[in-house]
Amino acid sequence: MSVLWTLLLIVFLVTFLARFQGLQSSDGVVLERPNKSFICLAIVCIILVSGLRNNIGDTYFYMHAYSVSNFTWEYVKDNKDPGFSILQMILKNISEDPQILIFVTALITNLLIGITLYKHSKMIELSFYVYITAGMFTVSMNGIRQFLAASIIFIATKYLLNGDFKKYILIVIFASAIHQSALVLILIYFIVRREAWTKVTFLLLALAIFIVLGFNQFSEMLFASLENTQYGNYSTFEEGGANKIRVLVDSIPVIIAFLGREKLRKLWPKSDIIVNLAVINLIFMIVATQNWIFARFNIYFSLYNLILISWIIYLFKENSRKFVYYSLLVCYLLYFYYEQVISLNMYYRSDYMNF
Repeated sequence: MSVLWTLLLIVFLVTFLARFQGLQSSDGVVLERPNKSFICLAIVCIILVSGLRNNIGDTYFYMHAYSVSNFTWEYVKDNKDPGFSILQMILKNISEDPQILIFVTALITNLLIGITLYKHSKMIELSFYVYITAGMFTVSMNGIRQFLAASIIFIATKYLLNGDFKKYILIVIFASAIHQSALVLILIYFIVRREAWTKVTFLLLALAIFIVLGFNQFSEMLFASLENTQYGNYSTFEEGGANKIRVLVDSIPVIIAFLGREKLRKLWPKSDIIVNLAVINLIFMIVATQNWIFARFNIYFSLYNLILISWIIYLFKENSRKFVYYSLLVCYLLYFYYEQVISLNMYYRSDYMNF
């Protein structure tokens, strides 16, 4: 854990400096743009810690599969997610060392996330801070393949906000070659590109609660429909539900966004799209309290919380912002300690860095 604590401190300090060192003007309008050099340094630190690990979640199994598998075009043809197989085939022609797979996936994933946060976050240090303390960084080292697909779609946030469906769908289809579940984002495009907090929003939240109340019947129907797909084995998962504290954590930015919805629209007219994505994230997390497997969908949506939380500080009166800012830092730090130390007893191991 010492490595993760050190990373958190370095990344927060560097991105904090980036925000105050990067004021510049564009088209005569003064905009806050984080200093690129500092942001690059933060991203490099994240990539190194993630890319040089040899444990956490499924990392060992990915490394083992890379070592023993023979990645041929026949293998790619038989695999249901050919994009990831092609990536492994290319990498294995470069090196037999499975560390290259871990490093390259960490590089692509965190670089794409970092670039997107640079473009769309208001308080970028808060976005990076929550990325680590809310556990998303740890998840990226566990669900490697799906998080890689999620980061590819995340970089398409620009097209989602601008309504450029053709470019957005091309990126989603490309990401689905890495993890087939990414195709759900095509439907999501039409759901989120509307005003937030309409009857549809509350209907979806109510649906999530009803699913929780009648989860046994819902799960039977769902898993029956998935029986002949690559996700059919999920019906046998018996790992319990997601932690209810996690629901509280994911609900904080959504609740604040709701209370300050009119002001948020004035600050950022396109914020409704990000809010809708954060609401969907919360819905899946509510359902995931009954079965952990539904939290897998949160890999795609939780990243948008990083953008939303960087804007909500400005929804408060100026004399209250510091209090809210520091309160969020403390609360997420406590959650980080609870989840990583108490709940997961997380231990970071690497052949290259250990302290």
